[in-house]
Amino acid sequence: MTSDAVLYELSGDVGVITLNRPDNRNSMTPELLDAFGVAAARARADRAARCVVVTGTGACFSAGADFKSVLQRDDGEHPRGPHERSYEMYVPFLSLLDIEVPVIAACNGHAVGGGFGLSLVCDVRIGARGARYGANFCKLGLAPGMAISYLLPRLVGVSRASELLFSGRLVDGEEAERIGLLSAAVDAADVLPRAMELARSIATSAPLAVRMTKQLMYRGLGWDPRGHARTEAVSQAHTVGSADAAEGIAALLEKREPRFTGR
Repeated sequence: MTSDAVLYELSGDVGVITLNRPDNRNSMTPELLDAFGVAAARARADRAARCVVVTGTGACFSAGADFKSVLQRDDGEHPRGPHERSYEMYVPFLSLLDIEVPVIAACNGHAVGGGFGLSLVCDVRIGARGARYGANFCKLGLAPGMAISYLLPRLVGVSRASELLFSGRLVDGEEAERIGLLSAAVDAADVLPRAMELARSIATSAPLAVRMTKQLMYRGLGWDPRGHARTEAVSQAHTVGSADAAEGIAALLEKREPRFTGR
C-alpha cells in the first residue's frame, strides 16, 4: 500500500477524516487503526476545524475487525493481559471522544461491529439508505466491545438495543433512521455532501458556545463510553478464547451458518 490508510484534511473550517482502505472494506487492521489514531490526533489539534466529519472510501464505512489480522497486540516491552489487548484494539476509534468540536459520521456504506461502534462515538450520524448497520458480535460468539453495549441503548432504548445486540441483526438505513440511529438516511452518493452541509452549518455557529454545549450535554448524560469500553473488554476477552468464538469466526470466513455449543 502506498497511500495512507486514513486521511485527514481541512476543508474550509471542517476537518475530514477518511478511512481509505476500500479494497478491505475499511476493516480494522493494525495499519488502519494506527493511521486512524494519527488522523484523529490531527483533527483534535486543528484549531481551525469547527466540526469534524468521519467517512470512508468505497462501499463500506467500516466492516469492523479484519479477522485475518492480529488486532489484539502487546506493546512490545510490557505484555498486556487479554482484557487490556481487547481494550487497546479500540483506543484509536475511541480517541474521537477527545475531540472538542462536534463529530459527524458520514456512513457512506455498511458499518458493522467495531465500524458500527466508530459511528456511535460520533455525535451525529448520516447514512446510506441501502447500507447495513449493526453489531454482530453475538453471531460470532463474542461479547461486544467499543462501548457499543453502553451507547446503543442510550440511542435507541433498551428493548431495541437488546433485540439488535442479542440477535446480531443488521438494519438498513431507513430502519436506522426510524429508530434514531441515523439523523438522516439518504442515497449513498449524497451521504458525504449532506454531512458536509450539516458540518458547515454547525461551523457558522459560535465555536466556543458549540464546544461548551457539547460538554454540557454529555456531562448531563453522565457520559462515560471509554470507562464502559474497559468493562466490556473483560467480557470480550473471556469470549475470545471460547470454542463458540472460534466457530463463529470460522463460519464467517467460510460463509456458512455457525454451530454454537455454549462453550
